[in-house]
Amino acid sequence: MEKKIKTSLVFIFLASLIVPLSALAHQPRIVGNGPVIVTEPEISKAYYGQLNGEPQSFTVSSDKPFHLYVNVLVPDIAGQKKDVSAAVIKDGNVQAPIATLDGINYEWKKFFEPFGHDTYWMGPEYRADAGPGTYEIRVWSSSNDSKYSLAIGETEAFGFKEGLNALALIPQLKQNFFNESPANFILSPFGYGEIIVLYLLAAIFGFVYRAILKRFAKNTPRGLYKNIGKSDRVARAAIGAILIVLAITTSWNPIIIFLSGFCFFEAVFSWCGFYAAIGKNTCPIE
Repeated sequence: MEKKIKTSLVFIFLASLIVPLSALAHQPRIVGNGPVIVTEPEISKAYYGQLNGEPQSFTVSSDKPFHLYVNVLVPDIAGQKKDVSAAVIKDGNVQAPIATLDGINYEWKKFFEPFGHDTYWMGPEYRADAGPGTYEIRVWSSSNDSKYSLAIGETEAFGFKEGLNALALIPQLKQNFFNESPANFILSPFGYGEIIVLYLLAAIFGFVYRAILKRFAKNTPRGLYKNIGKSDRVARAAIGAILIVLAITTSWNPIIIFLSGFCFFEAVFSWCGFYAAIGKNTCPIE
């Protein structure tokens, strides 16, 4: 029976990984106020920042032809101005940019992005087949104080490493870019998918750990399948709830989420990994 449960958990775990990743689009990047070098310009990336008194510069260099896509967006938050513009400049020819994305006179469109469960205002965009050379994408606003997101590239490419990077950055974006609680990330398929995956990993770890002790510590307190009573189960469920609330309202630390899942595993199965290690038993049944 337990073997079937573990097999089912593995299948659910793999499905949970695939579903959130299928929703990904731009690779997120948080930028400061200095110049930004854009690598692999055809790969879809979203650069998030806030202008600090002067335009922001993004540089693309290529020794071969490539497809260039640029789109300006701003967050749909209170007080946000839809005045962010951009210019595409080739080989330093500032006087004659090859494209100007005029945000002031553009009719911005509201856009909901399900990956992060966020709403933007989508501004002007530019796409063209670009020749070899050095391109500067210069972003500015009327007072150079606006928040903005600059999307560069249209080819979606999201691997495991980028998924981990997104998990680390999205809570920061929720708080600092969209002015909302990181807890709202739980509404995203990637947010609740992370919790499901880490909880399943915690359960698999618990099953494996318990099976090992059962095999090598048979007929001893360490090999018991149940070793905690009702009060201990309630305590572990409470700790699990505290840990998950702490995690999703701050940085979504995966270690804290995993520990929360393990606490719930212990509460559900009346078994404590620490008690098993030291041979303690508070379960009246056993």
